[in-house]
Amino acid sequence: MPTTGRAPYSSEDSLRAVFKDTRCLVTGGAGFVGSRVAEKLLELGAHVSILDDFTTGREELVPPAAVLHRGSITDKTLVNTLVEEADHVFHLAARVLSSSTNDVLADAEVNIGGMLNILIALRDSPRKNRRLVYSGTTSIYGNPSHLPCTEDERPSILSPYAASKYAAESYCHVFYELFQVPFSIVRYSNVYGPHQSPRNPYCGVISKFLIAAQAGQPLGIHGSGMQTRDFTYVDDAVTATLLAAIVPRAEGQIFNVGTGVETTILALAETVRRITGGRSEIQYIDRRDIDNVQRRVMNIEKARQTLRWIPFTHLQSGLALTHQWLIKDASTAPA
Repeated sequence: MPTTGRAPYSSEDSLRAVFKDTRCLVTGGAGFVGSRVAEKLLELGAHVSILDDFTTGREELVPPAAVLHRGSITDKTLVNTLVEEADHVFHLAARVLSSSTNDVLADAEVNIGGMLNILIALRDSPRKNRRLVYSGTTSIYGNPSHLPCTEDERPSILSPYAASKYAAESYCHVFYELFQVPFSIVRYSNVYGPHQSPRNPYCGVISKFLIAAQAGQPLGIHGSGMQTRDFTYVDDAVTATLLAAIVPRAEGQIFNVGTGVETTILALAETVRRITGGRSEIQYIDRRDIDNVQRRVMNIEKARQTLRWIPFTHLQSGLALTHQWLIKDASTAPA
């Protein structure tokens, strides 16, 4: 269960001791989670390079102290250069779920082809034993047979996005077994928090609900509202990602990054109403093609035991923090 105090695993001193003065590459570093990973690394004293093509990334999220490279992970030459310069590689760039069904080929080219470019660069580099941290997704579980869902759950692939992300994971295992390229995978579950723009059509339900509630507009629920998710605050996801890069026993392993708390979309909407003053009505609208997962809640015991990581932000606290940011950030106000 998440707590509300300081996380016991996230000693600033211990993380700074590892990352200070190292060179870190963050692909997708202009995105919601990637930019926060980059920002945290800079706070810890690292030198950070960001690679982003701004398909969904945003200029304002790029930390000023980071070195920005505009380009795609599909650019093999650029990837080779940036990987060679890095001591740590955090791969968060990807086509997102909402757009994957509209362009399946582009989804595969970026999510699979981009991963192969990074793995090949690490394999062919004379600088060996640099661990790749890959941001996977709990979308690969689909509708699991057991809940809470463990990392050993058999994948149930229900979207092009899940297919390409799982294929990328598979290539990590192949390059580890054949070429000794170290990796760790963090499978994020519904990450939310400040700087997740509600204007982005690919953002999560929380940002959409909060901005609608702030404007007094209806909270639109696709389907019955009884579908569930495991919502993870962004700072918790970032800490798990950093730990996956440095904990020795994390090499070659996969970790669920969630909270272990199952929340219905209806309950989420009601909580948002309370936090924002309760002016918005709840409106039920048609189910979308991507709304094919009925229940999601993660077993996070492996991350707790191996990474010594636990989430420390309750959903209500995280929603309140995100709402406060929306109020302060004029750029997110409705047009």
